Amino acid sequence: MRRRQREVVFPLPPSSSPPFFPYSPLAFTLPQNINTPSQFDVLVVGAGAAGLYTALCLPEHLQVGLITKETVSLSASDWAQGGIAAAIAPEDSPALHIEDTIRAGAGLCDVAAVEFLAQQAPSCIKSLVNLGVAFDRHGQALALTLEAAHSRNRVLHAADTTGREVTTTLTAQVLRRQNIQVIQQALALSLWIEPASDRCQGISLFYQGQITWVKAGAVVLATGGGGQVFAQTTNPAVSTGDGVAIAYRAGAILRDLEFIQFHPTALTKPGADRFLISEAVRGEGAHLIDDEGRRFAFDYHPAGELAPRDVVSRAIFSHLQRTSTDLAKATVWLDMRSIPAEKIRYRFPNIIKVCQYWGIDVFNEPIPVAPAAHYWMGGIAADLMNHTNIPGLYAVGETASTGVHGANRLASNSLLECIVFSAQMANIDLTGVELQPEVPVLPVRKLQTDVDDWYTQQIQLEALRQKLPRLVWENAGICREQSGLETAIATITSWQQDFAALPLSQFLLTLSPPQPASLDLPDVERQLRLWAETRNLLDIAYLILKSAAFRTESRGGHYRLDYPQPNPDWQAHTIIQNHHWWKSAVLENLPVK
Repeated sequence: MRRRQREVVFPLPPSSSPPFFPYSPLAFTLPQNINTPSQFDVLVVGAGAAGLYTALCLPEHLQVGLITKETVSLSASDWAQGGIAAAIAPEDSPALHIEDTIRAGAGLCDVAAVEFLAQQAPSCIKSLVNLGVAFDRHGQALALTLEAAHSRNRVLHAADTTGREVTTTLTAQVLRRQNIQVIQQALALSLWIEPASDRCQGISLFYQGQITWVKAGAVVLATGGGGQVFAQTTNPAVSTGDGVAIAYRAGAILRDLEFIQFHPTALTKPGADRFLISEAVRGEGAHLIDDEGRRFAFDYHPAGELAPRDVVSRAIFSHLQRTSTDLAKATVWLDMRSIPAEKIRYRFPNIIKVCQYWGIDVFNEPIPVAPAAHYWMGGIAADLMNHTNIPGLYAVGETASTGVHGANRLASNSLLECIVFSAQMANIDLTGVELQPEVPVLPVRKLQTDVDDWYTQQIQLEALRQKLPRLVWENAGICREQSGLETAIATITSWQQDFAALPLSQFLLTLSPPQPASLDLPDVERQLRLWAETRNLLDIAYLILKSAAFRTESRGGHYRLDYPQPNPDWQAHTIIQNHHWWKSAVLENLPVK
C-alpha cells in the first residue's frame, strides 16, 4: 500500500519574488583574473555542488583553482528542486536508505559505495546546515518529504529550489576562502598527461582569448552530466559531457554510459524550456492523468506515480504511443489540485511562478508534462576516494561513476552524492607529487583565418549542434533498438570525421603541451566554446550509442524494444577504455595505478 504523507499546515512565504528560471542564473561579482597562475596544487573543473564542495573540503594549505565555463552557480545542481536524501528521522535508518537505493539501482549498485553514501549522509547534512544551508523546518526539526521509491520521508528541501539554496551557500563560502581562486568563463579543453608516468599534471585552458597549459598536483573533474546530447532535457546549456569526454580522450576508464534517467515530468509547452516539475510534487500527492482525466500510471506499476522514474517515464511514453499521433508534441497532465493550496504555496512557490509565467494556474488546472533526459548514471569510473585509473585525476558528482546509482538513480541521491564524495577530497594526499617551478615559456602559436572561411566553419558547427541532439533523442532516448542505434552510430562517426577536417580542428588538435596558442577570430570566446562543446557532444553521443548497442537487455534507465527484459548475464557494468567495450562484475574493483 502506498505510504501516505502526514499533512502539515505551513505558513505562507512572501510571493513577491520573481520566478527562478533555469536561464536566469544568480550572479556573483568576481574580479577578472587577468593573470592566471601557471600552476595550482589542485585544479577543480566545474562549479556545481560537487565542484564547490570539493574546493571547500580540500585542505586550506593547498592553492586551489576552481574553473567554470560559465559563472559560479550556473549548473545542474542549481536547478535541483526536489531535495537531498538522508536518513535522519527517528523512524528511518541508513539501512532502509541502502535498501531503497539498491532496489532502484536494478542490480548494478556497488553495495559498499551505497553503504558509504547512506551512512555518511546524516553527518554531511549537519555540515551543510553548519555552513548555513537553510533547509525547510517543521518547528525546530528539519522538514522531510517523500519521493518516488523511498520507503520513508527522508528528503530535505528548501521549498522547491533546494539546489539553488545549496549552491548559493557553498558559493558564498568559496568566495571567502583565500586559498581558492575562481576562474569564470574559462574552458578546460584537455588533460595534460605526463608521458613518462601517465600521470595527470594539469589541463589546457582557454581563457580570455588564449589557450594555455596550467599545471596541478591533482585535477578534479566535477563538470556534471551531458543532458544537452538529447533534444529533450532538463539540464542547463552547460551540461555537454565535458569531463567525461576529456577524460575518455586521455585514457580514463568509463562505466555504464548507456544508463540515462529520463525525468517523467518536464513542463512541455510550445515555446517553453523543459522546466523540471519536481518529483516532490508527486510525493506530496499530485496525480498523473491522461486527456480523459484517468490516473493511468497504475496500469503500468502498482506504485502508480511513485514508481521509479524509469518506470514512470516509460509508462508515459507507452501511454502516449497508444493515445497520440504526434509523440513530439504529445503530453500527459500533472494534476496538483489534490494537494492543499496552502501546502502548494509553501512547498512549490517557484513551480507556481514558472507555470504562471507560461499561463498555467496550478490551483485550477493540470500541468502539461512529458519525459526529458535528466541524469546520467554512468561516468568516469571512480572509487570511494574519487580516484580514477589515471594517477592524479579525480572525478566527483554526476561526472563520476562510483556505483551508488546502479542502473537507475534513486530520487534526491544526486545532491547527496555530490556532498558525500566531495567531502572525501579532504583526505587528498599529494605526498611525493612534485611540480616544476615554472612552465617553460614557448612561442605562441597563432591561428589567423579568412573571415568568410571562419563563418563557413561556424555554420557547420551550428548545424551539428542542431542535428546531433535530435539524432540521439530519436535513437537512444526512452526506448532503443539495434537498427536505430547502428544507424545513429554510423551518422555520428561521419560527423566526427567532418568535424576533424575543419581547419580550426586541425589547428587545435595538433597543439601539444606546454605550447600556448592565440586565436585571431571574430567573437572568439563564443566560437571556441561552440567548437569544444560540439567535440565533446560528438564523443559522448558516440559513447552512449555504442554502450546502448552493447548492452542487449533492458535494465533501469536503459530500455531496448528488441530486448525488453533484464538478463542475468548482464548483471554487470559496461566498461569502456580507448575504444574498447567489455563487461565486468558489479563487485570488481577499479584498477587504480
